[in-house]
Amino acid sequence: MDTQAAQLRSSRAGASGLGATGGVLPFLALLAVGAALPLFVGGYWGLIATRACIYWVLVSGLNLVVGFAGQIAIGWVALLALGAYTASVLTAGTAVPELSPYLALVIAAAVGAVFGLIVGLPALRLRTFYFAITTLGFATIVNQVALAWQSVTGGGVGVAGPIFPDPFSSKWGFYYFCFGLAAICTWMTANIAASRFGRALTAIRDAEVAAEACGIAKPALLTAVFLFSGAVAGIAGALFASLQSYITPDAFPLDLSILFFIAVLIGGRGSILGPLLGTILLTALPEFAAPLVAWSTFLYAVLLLVIVLAIPGGIAEILDFKNRRPLESHRAIVPQPDLLPGLIGTPTDGGALTLEQVALSFGGVQAIDGLDLEIRPGQVHGLIGPNGSGKTTTLNVISGYYLQQRGAVRLNGTVLRALARNRRAHMRIARTFQTPRIVGSASVLQNVMIGGTIDGKGTFVESLLSLPRHHRDEVMLHDTATLALAAVGLERLGGVRADRLQHSELRFIEIARALMLRPAYLLLDEPAAGLSAEEIKRLGALLVAIAQAGTGVLVVEHHPDLIFDICHHVTVLNLGKKLAAGTPTEIRSHPEVVNAYLGG
Repeated sequence: MDTQAAQLRSSRAGASGLGATGGVLPFLALLAVGAALPLFVGGYWGLIATRACIYWVLVSGLNLVVGFAGQIAIGWVALLALGAYTASVLTAGTAVPELSPYLALVIAAAVGAVFGLIVGLPALRLRTFYFAITTLGFATIVNQVALAWQSVTGGGVGVAGPIFPDPFSSKWGFYYFCFGLAAICTWMTANIAASRFGRALTAIRDAEVAAEACGIAKPALLTAVFLFSGAVAGIAGALFASLQSYITPDAFPLDLSILFFIAVLIGGRGSILGPLLGTILLTALPEFAAPLVAWSTFLYAVLLLVIVLAIPGGIAEILDFKNRRPLESHRAIVPQPDLLPGLIGTPTDGGALTLEQVALSFGGVQAIDGLDLEIRPGQVHGLIGPNGSGKTTTLNVISGYYLQQRGAVRLNGTVLRALARNRRAHMRIARTFQTPRIVGSASVLQNVMIGGTIDGKGTFVESLLSLPRHHRDEVMLHDTATLALAAVGLERLGGVRADRLQHSELRFIEIARALMLRPAYLLLDEPAAGLSAEEIKRLGALLVAIAQAGTGVLVVEHHPDLIFDICHHVTVLNLGKKLAAGTPTEIRSHPEVVNAYLGG
């Protein structure tokens, strides 16, 4: 018990900020090297280091968009250009009276945030390369506007960049200014990465359907991320303009945008340290290969190809020594059902979850045809039938993924109307999936913590700045997830990457994640698929205990023995219609069920 408590305290210590993104020591080492750099290099390398700091300010925000949210944003150089021109125009007085460089920097951040949101809005509907084309189109528009608006931007001649006053007017003074902003951006993005918002972003990236089932609202989260990413890109643009002294549209080529994008990918998705090192590497690399500068785009593409083929996880995977340790073989999953009452809480005295004459068709195929179903609190209800009988479709209707064409779904007597999919989780309706939907690059504990995202109270800004309510959220979610893992028998694997686990363990991770909602109703889609006979037995005992804790459980399953052993009530579907309903004993002997499903 003392060992387990020590592990819990250790895990908590690294649950926020830089400690959860690869350890504090690498960041402290980079901070020390950056602070001492003027002691070891000359002015030219100071210029390269300043450029690397500016690029990292931008990439720190882009990393949340690309590395965490999984969006293909190639044209982010447009926001760098907007920030640069905004700061330059405001300090040069070509459109308004001259402003202080510091005020211009703040306004550049605001402009970047606004246009970051504008550029990002298509991501709510467009995916993958379609969104990439949108960002590239926006970059082209910004370039053309800068060329055409000569009275303000100077057109092809350009405009002078801002000059920051002492102590940042000298080369090394400006370097420290940029280095300090880069350090702050690293801290802020690390805070988000280690928060419920960072975990939600990775869930959207790798398991969007599961993220919605956990109550995560993609539009609201991406809006916050695009605002932040745009703001830091605007700041980077203002710093870039000051470093360049004079800016023209030629200062923002497509090569530069590709550099930012590749820095995130070769650094590793879902990492802070990896993209930081990738940015430094790609900034310094041309200085060692100056004769090949004309081939930079080609070389970037080759480097990206090598990373994707040889090290898909990027630099972060190379540095992830912990997950190279071999796992214990012959691991047994031993749930502890006695922990469930403390996890789920006191059952509420509510009504049932019911379907009344629900019908849904896809084209000419009638998936569900006039289905009546009742799932009561504290009971396990089995839903069985041949493949294609409408079982999973029924779960999708209950959990809001499909909208029935006829009939009603009621919760405690109230009709569940067409809502955003994520709203079902707020009603404490949780579910698992036929194929486990897991964030493979995250730890087992982090995957389970995703299930409790909606229970956090802190805002995105509070997590960004690591304020007290953010820390309270993390402690609460960590402790609840640890309890959920112990309840399903996986507490020893909390720190292991989920993609290293066996299929059966992934099944139990999904159940633990669903239990984070303290569900009033739990929907399970073939939870016993791929499990051994002993694991199925333990799964059955766990589901019975969940029901005894007050949760209504609906199980879709192809293992009749499991259904008949644990269920209070069983409904049999065939071709979208209810074939039979009753107790397990009644269903076992029902002649039509035997003929259509169980076999005679």
